[in-house]
Amino acid sequence: MENSAGPAWLSYLQLLDSALPIGGFSHSFGLETLVQTGAVSRAGQLREYIETMLHHSWAPVDAMAVKAVYAYVPRQEWGVLWRVDHRLHVQRTASETRDGVAKMGRRLYSLTRSLYPALPWEPLHQAIQDSRCPGTHPLIHGWVSFHLDVPLAMAVEGYLYTCVQTCINSGLRLMAIGQTEGQRLLASLLPVITEAWKEAEGLDPAEDGFGSVPQADLAMIRHESLYSRLFMS
Repeated sequence: MENSAGPAWLSYLQLLDSALPIGGFSHSFGLETLVQTGAVSRAGQLREYIETMLHHSWAPVDAMAVKAVYAYVPRQEWGVLWRVDHRLHVQRTASETRDGVAKMGRRLYSLTRSLYPALPWEPLHQAIQDSRCPGTHPLIHGWVSFHLDVPLAMAVEGYLYTCVQTCINSGLRLMAIGQTEGQRLLASLLPVITEAWKEAEGLDPAEDGFGSVPQADLAMIRHESLYSRLFMS
């Protein structure tokens, strides 16, 4: 696809920018709780946390919403796609996390619809309007990526990259970690992103999406009762 913003890969690269105004900077998704309780206090612990989330939440849950777009949009199986988005969304235990992922999705939807008005938005627009799907961040990421002709593996790994990048940026604000150390951490996690996707790529989005991060889930739940907070989740 060619458009006024440039070739498709440059258009897609824009979606991965940490400065993209979709609200990711406002959410730690439980990391703030773990830092305050001392469970995560060093860069090595942050890396362990991110690796756990990649393998046991972001790849087997969020990435399935991206994969579902590639599986069901070509066949126009809209009902299945909306059910996948809803089912994966309700697996997010903490209400702050569910709200955060949905808000980021709505902001990404609004932004990308203004950037690429020629893309086929109507099925998704109507589903969101009718509350047939929550329109989460990974679903919207997948929708835009698919219609920009981005390959599935690149779209999923790109989404996982944004998860890692957002988490590290939260860590920079919560912990004694410098920008250079944060970039080293991000670079070291790039192969882990690929590994996590390879583990999850054979899953069926309609049947197999699952997450298993109990400590992180508890941190997300407890976040709303913290005495002081920098983040919304």
